[in-house]
Amino acid sequence: MSTRRKKKNKGYYRLPVTIVSVVVCLIGAVSYIISSVNAHPTRSKAAPNEHVAVAETPELPRSNTIDAETPRYELPQLFVERRQQVIEHLAYTVSYNQDWHLPNWVAYELTNHETYGESSRTNKFLPDPLVEGDPVITKDYSNSGYDRGHMAPAGDMKWSEQAMKESFYMTNMCPQNHNNNAGDWKDLEELVRDIASTYGNVYICCGPIVTDITNTIGSVRKIVVPQSFYKVLLRQKKDGSWTSIGFVMPNAPGNRPLMTYMHSVNEIENLTGIDFFYNLPDSIEDLIETDYTISDWTIK
Repeated sequence: MSTRRKKKNKGYYRLPVTIVSVVVCLIGAVSYIISSVNAHPTRSKAAPNEHVAVAETPELPRSNTIDAETPRYELPQLFVERRQQVIEHLAYTVSYNQDWHLPNWVAYELTNHETYGESSRTNKFLPDPLVEGDPVITKDYSNSGYDRGHMAPAGDMKWSEQAMKESFYMTNMCPQNHNNNAGDWKDLEELVRDIASTYGNVYICCGPIVTDITNTIGSVRKIVVPQSFYKVLLRQKKDGSWTSIGFVMPNAPGNRPLMTYMHSVNEIENLTGIDFFYNLPDSIEDLIETDYTISDWTIK
């Protein structure tokens, strides 16, 4: 609103010099604050009741840094009451459930460039330094009969030593049947890399499906054993349209074609209580999540 008075007939009202000086200073201060906020927009889209922890400045910049004004299409949001701490690492974001000692979800974008790299697998499982409370440690899985199963796989992190290291944080792990972890789940991870390499990039969200919290491992921290795992994928086609697909695998031995695990994203939302790809316009999200088109993906 203007601080000047409207002209009255042929003359005008003169404000005292002191008042004019104060008003000018206030306008300058407000302009500075607004410009500072616009220069540093918030990247994360956490809900008001979420705590978001952000890792320190990475040693290497991401090759596919998304402009701050571009939606983070890979990020989901919970639509059920569930505990979570949202933590951002260099290569992925995790919603960590302190009640289950599991991720609710792990989300990231994988590009063609990131399917290559020279960073070696560390095999050094570490407590997440950003987690609140009592963090899970690798010994919690000792003699449990389950693998420390990656959600965001180490094979997607070869492009950066820091990304590789952080992929072994325990917030990215779930108790996973070895046959599943080294078999069909691994095949799905390789399929995702093929998709990123073929189409340029893919948005990924994955995690556990928990229907029974009574089966746990660990003598100190009771880590819930998931009944199954999900992974949902999103990509934009050359014509600008979007396509999505989902997978659900039992946390059990199996050796089946990946096509047998396919589901629509809507079906997996109902299983998990998670709204995937919510940053898409509703008209697009509603259309692509009700079904999937196999020919849009390199699935056998």
